[in-house]
Amino acid sequence: MNDQQALSYLQEADSILGEIIVQIGECKLGKTPSNSSLLEALAWAIISQQISTKVANKIYQRFLNFYNDATPLTAKNLLNTPEEDLRSLGISRNKIRYLKNLAKAVEDNLPPLYQLELMEDWEIIHLLTQIKGVGIWTAQMLLIFRLNRLDILPSADLGIRTAIKNLYQLPELPSPEIVEAIGYKWKPYRTIASWYLWRSLSDSIDTIQL
Repeated sequence: MNDQQALSYLQEADSILGEIIVQIGECKLGKTPSNSSLLEALAWAIISQQISTKVANKIYQRFLNFYNDATPLTAKNLLNTPEEDLRSLGISRNKIRYLKNLAKAVEDNLPPLYQLELMEDWEIIHLLTQIKGVGIWTAQMLLIFRLNRLDILPSADLGIRTAIKNLYQLPELPSPEIVEAIGYKWKPYRTIASWYLWRSLSDSIDTIQL
């Protein structure tokens, strides 16, 4: 099913979301070819935890630029990078631990991207959340922005919850359970719906390129 068919489906399923789709226009998700490694994509997701997209992208770019041809970004090199060097990039100590946990998993036996692409969404989430510091949200970001899965709804995401509160004129921030209930009608295109919810708050979502 092409983009226009997906948008038409969402507009018919939810008139409120449909108005936002008309206002914003084309969904830019997945328009740029993805070429990041699994390590790079999950590192971005870890760095992005609980901070704005704008700030996360700046820190992530510093992180990528720290490595070079002589010392490329590999699991081994990340494990060997001193904590203070990573702190100087603006990465918190907790996230440094999570990044090193990720690097250790990649070094050990974490399946590469081409194998993950053959797995179901829930299987990928179950696998990745075995890594300390990689929760459901972090795994969902990989599914959305790197693996281009169509039916992911990060119901605990603050931006998603805020957008739903605003658009549906709710008296308070909805719980993840309420987000799931509201978003049920968007299946099987909850990823696209999520992008429009984020985009209704800020155009910084357009800058994510993995």
